[in-house]
Formats: sequence, C-alpha cells, structure tokens
Amino acid sequence: MKLEQGHFVISLDFELYWGIFDVRTIESYKKNLKKVSEVVPRLLQLSDQYNIKLTFATVGFLLANTKEELRQYIPKKKPSYTNANFSPYRLIDSIGNNETEDPYHYAASLITQIKQNGNHEIGSHTFCHYFCNEVGQTAEEFEADLVANIKIAKKHGIAIKSIVFPRNQINQNYLRICAKHGVLSYRGTENHWMYNTENTKKLGKTKNRIYRLLDAYLNISGFNTHIPEMQHGVVNIASSRFLRGYSTKLRFLENLKIQRIKRGMTFAAKHKQVYHLWWHPHNFGSNTEENFKALETLFIHYNALKNTYNFQCKTMKELAENCTS
Repeated sequence: MKLEQGHFVISLDFELYWGIFDVRTIESYKKNLKKVSEVVPRLLQLSDQYNIKLTFATVGFLLANTKEELRQYIPKKKPSYTNANFSPYRLIDSIGNNETEDPYHYAASLITQIKQNGNHEIGSHTFCHYFCNEVGQTAEEFEADLVANIKIAKKHGIAIKSIVFPRNQINQNYLRICAKHGVLSYRGTENHWMYNTENTKKLGKTKNRIYRLLDAYLNISGFNTHIPEMQHGVVNIASSRFLRGYSTKLRFLENLKIQRIKRGMTFAAKHKQVYHLWWHPHNFGSNTEENFKALETLFIHYNALKNTYNFQCKTMKELAENCTS
C-alpha cells in the first residue's frame, strides 16, 4: 500500500473500569475514572480546534444504557479463560443499573457526545474487553463477543469498522473473523520484541516493562512509523507510540517524551508514513492540565507538519478505506 502523504492517527482505548477490573479496585483508581466524564468532552473540543480526528475504541459494555440492556446482548459463548479472574462477566450482578448510579461501568452520555460531534470514529475494544491470547478462550468465543459488540453498536447507530484489541493481544487467527464481520482495520503493535503481546507472561516481565518505560523517553525501538499492511483481510494500522500520562516523579523527563513523539511525527510526515499515537482517556484523569498541555503541543506540531508536508489526520476507518480504495 502506497500513501501519497504521511498520516497521523490517534486511537483511544475507551474502557473505564472494564479495562482494569482484573488488576485494580475501583477505590484505588476512582479519581481517574470519574474524571473521564470531563476528559472526553475536552478531548473533543481540543481535537476540533486543531482539526484532529480521533478513533474511540470502545468496550461494548459501555454502550448499554442499563444493566437490563447489557444483559440482552451477552453472548451464549463467553470467554472460558483458565484464569477466571480475567472474565468481567463475574462483575455484572454487582454493578449499578445505569450511568447515573454507576459512572465506572457505563458511558452512554459520553458516547452520544462523540456521535453527535460527527468528526470522530467509534470503534471496537471488543464487547467485554476480551483477551485474545489468554489461555482457555477460543476463536468461537471471540467471534461471539465480536458479534455481540456489533449488534449493540448497531442498535445505537454505530457501525463497527475498526478494532483495538485489549492489552494489544493480537491473535492472527482472529483477524479473519474480524474481516468476516466487516471490520476494516486494527491497531497492531510496534515491530520490536519489547512490544510482543503473543506471550503475555513474557510481556509482563520486569525487563520488558523497564525497556518500554525507557523507550518512552529514549529512542530505543525506533520511531515505529509504517505503511499500513493488509493482514488476513484487515488493514494493520500499527501503533507507533503509547502516550504515557504526565508523571510528577518523572516530570524532569517530560520534554524528552514529547520531543520523542514530535520527532516520530516529523519522520512520518517527511517519509509519507503513518504515526499512530494512543492512550486511554483515564490516563488524563490525574495531572489533567499537564496532560492536555502536552497534547496541545503535539496538536500544534501536527498542524505545522500539515502546512509543510501535507501531513493528514484520519480515523482508523478513514485510513483503511483510503488504503483499500
């Protein structure tokens, strides 16, 4: 696939508590989760100001207005993980009945804002925050999950065309299933051993975590820009960089982090490649002002590259359509 100009892509893993239920309690992360209701509207406003398009890869559970509606879409085949702690279905009985009661498990009002804005894409982060490489689950269970996500999205006027796999666990065999159900694109991982998500135990080892932390500030893995590739019928719009939230402990390194991203964006613009940046809205729940200040710096840089190199910002769906037309 050849691009006539470089492209800037931003995807957001929109998940609320469904994305961290297996590793954190609500109480320990309540501040960040509650702040998402402010973060998303600000992201929309700032993005529109700088002509940026976002892809909100959204956990299907968040689309439900009520617990009753959520239960209507639960598939018969649920993930049969060997580690039962990975399944969110065990939590459903204990969650609130709607977004007003429980802003940690519902996001219908925020999704409505994204839809009504009209400039951005709502994609899939699977229905239940499905882990594609964990032991025990099957292809049939993944397909049931994807179908459930597509059905609840359709009810709310959303056509699922892009997918971001939770924890970036990409199972090559499942890409054909995505293509079968009309998904056009997915976010692949950086082409470096420290980002390999096939072996989830190795991914979580201290060595790998340290290297990924260092890579946020120092150019260890490269810029990770790329030309999109078709894989098993789905366009791989691979990740270039995870935008780590502002850290007060590492604030002296903040400029290195932003400069690393800006240099990658510039490389993509000059060489007609893609720079794909991603994070979670809840990452901006702490140090919110500092995070938005850094993001605006990147948006200003994008506009400079647009003027100089015709750098373009597209949603995942738009870029996939552009690559396959």
